[in-house]
Amino acid sequence: MFHLRPLPAGEVVTLAGPEGRHAATVRRLRPGEPVDLTDGAGRALECEVVAVRRDEIDCAVRRRVEAAAPGVRLVVAQALVKGDRGERAVEMLTEVGVDEIVPFAAARSVVRWEGERGARARERWVRTAQEAAKQSHRLHWPTVAPLASLAELARRAATATTVAVTLHEQATHGLVGLLRDRPGSDERSGSDERSGDGGMGEILLVVGPEGGLTDTEVDDLRTAGAAVARLGPTVLRTSTAGVVAASIVLAELGRWDGSG
Repeated sequence: MFHLRPLPAGEVVTLAGPEGRHAATVRRLRPGEPVDLTDGAGRALECEVVAVRRDEIDCAVRRRVEAAAPGVRLVVAQALVKGDRGERAVEMLTEVGVDEIVPFAAARSVVRWEGERGARARERWVRTAQEAAKQSHRLHWPTVAPLASLAELARRAATATTVAVTLHEQATHGLVGLLRDRPGSDERSGSDERSGDGGMGEILLVVGPEGGLTDTEVDDLRTAGAAVARLGPTVLRTSTAGVVAASIVLAELGRWDGSG
């Protein structure tokens, strides 16, 4: 899948620039081959390649697709982590279907995003999400929010439309089944990116750093209205925990039920 925004209205579309160059010289697409183009905002063109040049391809539009946004947005607040584990987390969160990724600096985060270095680090997260969205053929691409503080996460958790859950290894309640007990739990979101009923708010999952959230951070989030839950009997790395938690929530929401 390739990115083109905005999607043109014509019956033959030229894919140029870096995406066109990748299609023509790296993927080596040839006339007659299928190719999908998306704007990342729910719309896509199912096309057939009709001409290839050095840095661009022409595509005949066979079908236009417009996918409704998910009824419930899934947001994962991912603590900063050293090395490439943060980008790996972003990649997997995108693949499983998370709608927004919020990087945040926890008290025990070793990495700090400051100044130009921080801007470059966030841009890597953005590029990682975009590449993973193309690879996984997502029509609604996730957003990577600016760096947030824990206070900002607490304010978001306190909004009436947000159901927030803080992941913590010492919590007494498990995440599995937690959403079934929330108000309106009999209403499920759209089953995937191709269906949805819209306007039902968001679920915020807060994933701490390798050293975990401090007691103060957990208390602040709990005071703001966030539930505190554990994933299971084992302790997962921060780059894995969010993906596992997101998978559980997406299954609960019906977005992994195989329809669509």
